[in-house]
Amino acid sequence: MPNLPAPVRLLVVAVFAALLTTSCVGDPSGGSDGDAGSVGSTPDPTSTGAPEPPSNDPLPWGPTEAELAKAQETVRSMSPAELAGQVIVGRWHGTEPATAAAMVADLHLAGVQLTGDNIVDRAQVSATTAAVAEAFERSGRSFPPVIGVDQEGGAVAHLSGISAEFPPFATSGAIVAQDGRAGRRTVRAAMRAMAFELRELGFTWVFAPVADVTIGDADVTIGSRSPSSDPKVAARAVRAAVEGYGDAGLVSTTKHFPGHGAATADSHETLPEIEVSREQLESRELPPFRAAVQAGAPAVMIGHLGVSSLAPGVPTSLAPEAYDLLRDDLGFEGVAITDSLGMGAVLTPGRRPAVEALAAGADLLLMPANTPETHGVVTRALKSGELDRERVEEAAARVVAVQLWQQRTSRERNVPDDASARAAAAAQDLLDASY
Repeated sequence: MPNLPAPVRLLVVAVFAALLTTSCVGDPSGGSDGDAGSVGSTPDPTSTGAPEPPSNDPLPWGPTEAELAKAQETVRSMSPAELAGQVIVGRWHGTEPATAAAMVADLHLAGVQLTGDNIVDRAQVSATTAAVAEAFERSGRSFPPVIGVDQEGGAVAHLSGISAEFPPFATSGAIVAQDGRAGRRTVRAAMRAMAFELRELGFTWVFAPVADVTIGDADVTIGSRSPSSDPKVAARAVRAAVEGYGDAGLVSTTKHFPGHGAATADSHETLPEIEVSREQLESRELPPFRAAVQAGAPAVMIGHLGVSSLAPGVPTSLAPEAYDLLRDDLGFEGVAITDSLGMGAVLTPGRRPAVEALAAGADLLLMPANTPETHGVVTRALKSGELDRERVEEAAARVVAVQLWQQRTSRERNVPDDASARAAAAAQDLLDASY
């Protein structure tokens, strides 16, 4: 070593020793093939080893990473009874707001659906949604409940007589086919207006749009509820509708995956058997659902259908193959909700549709035939280990996350003071554009 002053020599020696030590550190197991700490690696001096916090960037289905992380943390602390409730949208009887509110509170439900039998007039609907929201908040949950309604337009409109009367969704499909991009704008604006009126009434979800491609007269259930018999037209109409509902901060539910339009039997009564190849499924039934996913659909409803190329004889709502198709093929990451579990297609001896659906991949169980009984069945299955808690936590977290999205977006997008008038005008715009 050159004749350097002592302090400098000591500094040089220390630096050399440090470099030598660093170059000799390799894989703790003795390997030296490029693992962290081996020769050539350059550790980040600012790294603490802590994971990156979840971002506020939106996921493809609406919520942000941070909202999903908050939801996951929330459901981890739930008891089996609370967790079971958080994956059920209840069926209730009567028209008293207190009845619906008590069911949500007692069973820790995600929320309720209002059907025609639960509806009297506009004031009673608003009182019911407010009572449910208040009961939900009193339970300690800091996100809104699922309060849903079938409001497709046409024959399926449970708020008929107390809200704007929209034409059937087939009208929207015809406008899209006729007017192209301008037609899509008309449909999107109409669904946005409908959504704001639903929010004014206290709803957070709508069970629409219908994405089924109808086969015409042999289609005994869907008919004019379908946007079109042309998959491309149906896809464009569905995309416009999903975007319109989302614009207004309402959770839409694209239905009935993987497609009810080719069924020649009614799943309310029995299990429709659909003979269709995977190629036919891909080319005809799935394009509208793909369009919905690409448009950011927050929820997709799984129909009760026996599809020969998926799981013959098994309702798609209870078949893992259907959920795999939705997740893996279409890339859907949001809430998969069953069609009503009170329908004939799944009410067969020996079946426990709630447990089977959750195990297959469902995130939310819609309107079981007996809500308290179903809550008990799911709770017991969680306690016994028959239902994997991690699977149900995954389901509940998706539901909570989409409700956090609904809470945030509804605060950002205020309901107009004249929401009802705007909805009526939008419904008329659809009728005018269809001529």
